[in-house]
Amino acid sequence: MTTLLALDTATEACSVALLHDGQVTSHYEVIPRQHAQKLLPMIKQLLADAGVALNAVDAIAFGRGPGAFTGVRIAIGVVQGLAFALQRPVLPVSNLAALAQGALRQHGVQQVAAAIDARMDEVYWGCYQAQGNEMRLLAPERVIAPEQVVLPQGGQWFGAGTGWGYGERLAVQVASHDAQALPHAQDILSLAAHAWARGEAVAADQAQPVYLRDNVATPKAR
Repeated sequence: MTTLLALDTATEACSVALLHDGQVTSHYEVIPRQHAQKLLPMIKQLLADAGVALNAVDAIAFGRGPGAFTGVRIAIGVVQGLAFALQRPVLPVSNLAALAQGALRQHGVQQVAAAIDARMDEVYWGCYQAQGNEMRLLAPERVIAPEQVVLPQGGQWFGAGTGWGYGERLAVQVASHDAQALPHAQDILSLAAHAWARGEAVAADQAQPVYLRDNVATPKAR
């Protein structure tokens, strides 16, 4: 039976989740600027509550961005440290995809326009459609001005994420939206389980952040 650990620190929320013996447990807190202090204790407590040893974990999933630069780097650092120590693979998951997956889980919506406030008068933007119980990306994720976002044609759309706080500046209409939604490790775990089943896990040194805004921060060249 596969055991997967997931974590996320890319936004104001800090969360961890565990899949073990087919059961999912998770912990979620909105704790801006406390991720570095809280993440490892949250992981330790989650494993202890589930009675699972860290070395029983088969792979570690994480929110790879887009999101806050510092938050994404915290996740990468912890994931690489754990994965190298355990000699386990990792499963990078988009934080926009996690927002879409959360909307599917909570609201049952089939098409989600995920938007995270990117500051600098821009949003991180991605449009997702459900295929079974997995949200799949329809077009490349982008960082873009609210006035320039577009939706794929057809069907009703639900908006999820802090980017929807831009309100009428967003150049699209959706059936409804949740501007308070933040990514949750439970949804990263769900998406990672699909990726794991497809054999998409990668080595720990490939745990790299995705910023979308290249002029702000670019991963070091190898």
